[in-house]
Amino acid sequence: MRELDLHGHTVDEALRLFLDFYNRHVRSGSQESVRVIHGYGASGEGGKIRRKLRAFLEGVAGNLEWRPGEDIEGNPGVTIVFPRKLLPAPENQLAAGILVFCSIPRTESKIAGEFLKHPPRDIKQAIRSLVRQGQLKAVVKAGHETYVSVST
Repeated sequence: MRELDLHGHTVDEALRLFLDFYNRHVRSGSQESVRVIHGYGASGEGGKIRRKLRAFLEGVAGNLEWRPGEDIEGNPGVTIVFPRKLLPAPENQLAAGILVFCSIPRTESKIAGEFLKHPPRDIKQAIRSLVRQGQLKAVVKAGHETYVSVST
């Protein structure tokens, strides 16, 4: 089993490192699982890297399988990933991030506020594209248009 330790990185760095590591692993032709060490977090409710990584993995579930470390080895600071296919290129990560963020209904302004590193035009395009693809649904909530991920 290959290992990737994400301690000491920001959430964004950790997700980029995971994506690069995972895709290199898949390209190598290995069928071996990957043990991702992210820590559990001092809050007792799971660290940011753990929560974001697992939400990301849920969003790309068609490309891999994964299991919480607490289910396999009793360690909540680890996630075990079973690779199948390459993950989306970094330019597609905005769309994947929006899908994860919209697990509950969010307005376009809330989405833009969460993804400040991206130009507003790119955010609008990603939202419209996800709606056209049927992965995101526009719903009216309290008189405001919101977007929510469509479960597959």
